[in-house]
Amino acid sequence: MSDTSAPSFVTKLASTPEDLRAAQALRYEVFVEELGGSGTMVDHVNRLEQDRFDPYFEHLILTDTTKGKVVGVYRLMRQEQALKAGEFYSASEYDLTALLNSGRRVLELGRSCLHRDYRGGMAMYHLWSGLATYIANHRIEVLFGVASFHGTDAKALAQPLSLLHHRHLAPPDLRVRAREEAYQPMNLIAETELDRRAAMVQVPSLIKAYLRLGGFVGEGAFIDHAFNTTDVCLVLDTAQMNHRQARLYQGAGA
Repeated sequence: MSDTSAPSFVTKLASTPEDLRAAQALRYEVFVEELGGSGTMVDHVNRLEQDRFDPYFEHLILTDTTKGKVVGVYRLMRQEQALKAGEFYSASEYDLTALLNSGRRVLELGRSCLHRDYRGGMAMYHLWSGLATYIANHRIEVLFGVASFHGTDAKALAQPLSLLHHRHLAPPDLRVRAREEAYQPMNLIAETELDRRAAMVQVPSLIKAYLRLGGFVGEGAFIDHAFNTTDVCLVLDTAQMNHRQARLYQGAGA
């Protein structure tokens, strides 16, 4: 960035049409331009990444006030919002029966992204701090949502997918399963033959962050050709996090 002034961050829920358009514009930069994604409702003329679920999600946005622009986004959907939408977004990729029958307060996370100029710094911390406050306010017990590997070649992702399957598979009571129409087995390499270090290099940083917080993955990956991704479903039981990690999701510092 040519402007060397330090960013000043503010996190809030989108409350106006302008807020939502700013979030969709950032999503277009990341998911369409950078990652090659698409979709039936993507507006290429106005450069907006959008879908039918947007009106039902709450949109957590991170603004750099020194630039006056949105630089981070999260979509958030509680069960009561999913009832209005007809289903959770992830339900098109995963059978969520285990979560829905758990009796726990669940929150679906999605479309998480940062502007390229703000990755690797404090922006993600501020976005997660805003998320922590939301989770505390709504007494959320389980977080879930799809996260993506770039590309749809499962063979090229055999190491990281197998690592997730062998080391981070969700317990049966929270184990969602990829839909059969695009089910991709993750058990591609025997655990004894894994190169764990090489596998972790291929795991996207967002997925690593959830694993460090005690997150799990559902059974099977989902090949999403529209977005040019291979998706896994992350599940995080907040009760299983240790005290230091749980502070983030209970609003500490937010």
